[in-house]
Amino acid sequence: MSLEQITQEFIDGMKTTTWLEYVAVFFGIASVLFSRMENILVYPTGIINTVLYTWFCFSWWNLYAEGSLNFYYTVMSIYGWYVWTRKKEGKVIPITWNNKKDWLISVSFFIISWIALYYILKNHTNSTVPWGDSFASAAAYTGMWQMARKKVENWIWWIITNLVSIPLYFYKGAVFTSVQYVVFLVLAVMGLITWIKKIKPAHA
Repeated sequence: MSLEQITQEFIDGMKTTTWLEYVAVFFGIASVLFSRMENILVYPTGIINTVLYTWFCFSWWNLYAEGSLNFYYTVMSIYGWYVWTRKKEGKVIPITWNNKKDWLISVSFFIISWIALYYILKNHTNSTVPWGDSFASAAAYTGMWQMARKKVENWIWWIITNLVSIPLYFYKGAVFTSVQYVVFLVLAVMGLITWIKKIKPAHA
């Protein structure tokens, strides 16, 4: 596809973007900003975004893995909201690094999720992008779980998710959502840097 064709598809896609998608993108970006600041508002804003995208993915774009992912986001947001407000010894849960066990569990969880989602999409749906849809969703499943536990590495999983989601949504004609993932990618890199800076003094 030439640059001219990509540009034209971008313009056409922006013209057909609905106001509801703009609302969803607004709350999605707000949620990532709050996450970077370690602010509890990451969850209520995120829930609005994920409920809307669950509907979009199933009803508009036939992105079934992404639709199930956004439903999972909603459930995990409720769980994360609880974990982030829970106090241990009078203090809220701190940001921490993965240990070897955490890495083993998270990578295994990602691989199993990717294989399972790919198999379901390939054999039981009319998905035209089973590889990309399953990969992005599996990485995001892992990132959301890590974020709920305040692990620094959650940002690495979000970076991977965003890199795959940008072309995935563009291909499906969800151009403004694709732009959202470009913003998410930048914010994920910034979030990783911010959380690393936050955790250093705690370990000093």
